[in-house]
Amino acid sequence: MIHDFFRDKHLVALAFSGGTDSAYLFYVAKESGCDIRPYYVNTPFQPQFELEDAQKLADAMQVSLTVLEYDILRLPAIVRNESDRCYYCKQAIFRLIQQAAHADGCELIVDGTNASDDYDSRPGMKALSELGVRSPLRECGLTKPQIRELSRQAGLFTWDKPAYACLATRIPTGTLIDADTLNRVEQAENYLASLGFSDFRVRVFHDAAKIQISKSQLNQACAMRLEVLAGLSQYFDEVLLDLKCRE
Repeated sequence: MIHDFFRDKHLVALAFSGGTDSAYLFYVAKESGCDIRPYYVNTPFQPQFELEDAQKLADAMQVSLTVLEYDILRLPAIVRNESDRCYYCKQAIFRLIQQAAHADGCELIVDGTNASDDYDSRPGMKALSELGVRSPLRECGLTKPQIRELSRQAGLFTWDKPAYACLATRIPTGTLIDADTLNRVEQAENYLASLGFSDFRVRVFHDAAKIQISKSQLNQACAMRLEVLAGLSQYFDEVLLDLKCRE
């Protein structure tokens, strides 16, 4: 069981994103009596709401959240945005957590990778392995649906939070990443969220905004076409709707 993982651990660092998986891991560790220390690395790849959710949960747990500011765009391997970008990103972020955690006396670093994640196809997982980061949810065989149900039972507000990939994933591989594009994507997604949409992406497609939305909200998007166009046109000259809907 996941609780058993933490029973012989005393001071553990958590790479905390504010998402469903790391939130449940945070909860379980604390319930198991572990002194869990959450670290949130704030980069241009993370939207503001993720930091706010992380802080909200840390406050609810009555645990201090350590926020580490990091300009990930200073790394050429990140800006180039090649197929191994995630490896270099994870490497940089977890090294930063590692430095802070060791300074605080933590014996171990854990993250929220779960048993549903395709470990082999994610370059970032290689970086975690190299740095000795443990993934208790994955090791204990907990899948995403199980984590959502356990989070619901625990009363965590993150139980039904949509999965969220970093803003860099909105930019096609091989296209240089810059702060302005990331900001425009974040603002466009914030606008769609304000209209009531959920579980969507605004991807950059030849400098146009390509909206990927769930099938259940497709009719809503069409009905609100003018509002969507008016809002997103502030950030992109062209706005496209991808009819290959998110499941």
